[in-house]
Amino acid sequence: MTREKVSELAAGSGFSNWGYFDPGELRLKKEVRAMCASDRCRHYGKSWSCPPYCGTLEELGARLGTFGQGIVLQTTGEIEDSFDYEGMMEAERLHKEKMEAIHSLTSDEKCLALSSGPCMLCDGCTCPDRPCRMPDKMMYSMEAYGLIVSEVCDLAGVPYRYGENTVTFTGCLLY
Repeated sequence: MTREKVSELAAGSGFSNWGYFDPGELRLKKEVRAMCASDRCRHYGKSWSCPPYCGTLEELGARLGTFGQGIVLQTTGEIEDSFDYEGMMEAERLHKEKMEAIHSLTSDEKCLALSSGPCMLCDGCTCPDRPCRMPDKMMYSMEAYGLIVSEVCDLAGVPYRYGENTVTFTGCLLY
């Protein structure tokens, strides 16, 4: 897949900003996975896309090593103020929809989509009692891979923040 094709898909999926990076420059950090283990988001051990079930950093690093290019994909939404929880959740929902759309458009290619937060394709994850219902569509979070999102944005030359009264959700596609 070419950069031109990926840019076309990003624009067509409605992302507000994107930038390219070399997956070989990604640094997976144990400290990020330690934050996952603290279970602040309440998904640790409850989602196939989250630690500990998503794989070890070594396994995930080996998987990342199979991709030659990456693109950061962002959705920025306007919010009333820093307490506008509904506005934030709406921006996150839109971002996940866009990530699902671009992931489905690239399903014939060898791609890996990483989004924000846990996979939300199903109403309730079957983890850990039954296998994932949609393993080919599941999206891992960037944090599950041990990535610091702001560092990946820096690699891609895109801002991490877009100013007051905005919220930005970030994902990436490796191909």
